[in-house]
Amino acid sequence: MSLAAKLKELRGKSRQSLQEVADAIGASKTHIYDLESGRSTNPSIELLTKLATHFRVAIADLVGENPEGKDEEPGLVAMYRDLKSLDPQDRETIQMLMDRLKPKGK
Repeated sequence: MSLAAKLKELRGKSRQSLQEVADAIGASKTHIYDLESGRSTNPSIELLTKLATHFRVAIADLVGENPEGKDEEPGLVAMYRDLKSLDPQDRETIQMLMDRLKPKGK
């Protein structure tokens, strides 16, 4: 789940307005809206920390980088577990393959 979608979900569950979240973390309402709408995609670690603390979630869950998170696909979680059991050279080989398979410009 993207940061934008996760923020919107968390704000909805907590029934907070954009302004309430902005005030709680010391940001502008516009910046929170831009994050939620995907217009702003590179927040600082300081802002991510404030948002994670405010919503009481891990930063990894907030940005969709937690392979053990509840929203992750079971197949991806299993792949992650398998990767952890490989030796460093094999993981490096897989990383090279993934780099070659990624679309250019991402």
